Amino acid sequence: MLNTVYKDAIRNREKMLSVLKGPKFEMILQKAKENWAYYKPAKEDVTIAGIDSSFNNTKFQGIELWAVTAVSIRSDGKILVDLHNSGLEPDVELSRIASKMEIDACQQSIDSVDLVLMDGSLHSQFMTRQSSLDAAIVNAMKKRENVIFISKTSNTKKQFESLDSLAGDIFYYNHVTKTPGFSKIVVEKRYGKDKIISSTFVRLSDSTPIIKLEFLGADHTEDEIKSVMNKLYKNSVGGYPYALKLAHANCKIHDKDLAKMVSLLGLSNEIGSREVLG
Repeated sequence: MLNTVYKDAIRNREKMLSVLKGPKFEMILQKAKENWAYYKPAKEDVTIAGIDSSFNNTKFQGIELWAVTAVSIRSDGKILVDLHNSGLEPDVELSRIASKMEIDACQQSIDSVDLVLMDGSLHSQFMTRQSSLDAAIVNAMKKRENVIFISKTSNTKKQFESLDSLAGDIFYYNHVTKTPGFSKIVVEKRYGKDKIISSTFVRLSDSTPIIKLEFLGADHTEDEIKSVMNKLYKNSVGGYPYALKLAHANCKIHDKDLAKMVSLLGLSNEIGSREVLG
């Protein structure tokens, strides 16, 4: 069956791609070229912390065994903050616990480094409408104005929506340029005057993946973007900040980690536990 699906996809490739591109594809590409500013960053010696979180769980007999971790780690591998929590109870909102841990790690890192990088999107933070967490991250980002959200992927369609774009903005920038540089800064005010987000897409060196940077507030300039790129350039591998790579690697909770917890707690023989963890 899969062979048939593959054959159909190959046969209909052009038709499928034409739907993705849309009728104004060439116009959007031209606009993306106009929006892209070439800039080759210069190496700057700074200390950078990357922050990420992870959670995992297994359920049996209506009970949930869960674990959440968050870490703040410098580019040189020094761990600044190591947070963790776990429990055995039903219906736990793990994403909220993880978000709070990330913000706690951020607050504890701000005064220790020149730049704090949060994995993910500030949009995602504000879209959850968790007012207490929103206030905490806003206060943290305002303290020294050295906190930036960074994501490798983005589905936002803000920059070319007037041209009826179908794909995300990053799709079009990836089509028109392979050079280092950054895109036009976009300011979004939909979350309120205290939660304004300024964003730009950047590429740190030739032919590396584009990443998205998100800042709090409206008053961000191209010179500031260049300065941030300089700070990130020396501390990145393959175009992505090494501190965030380390943060992800150090906080990730795998199924095998939960399996060990199950064993340590003596739950491995409980009827109904997931077989993969038994």
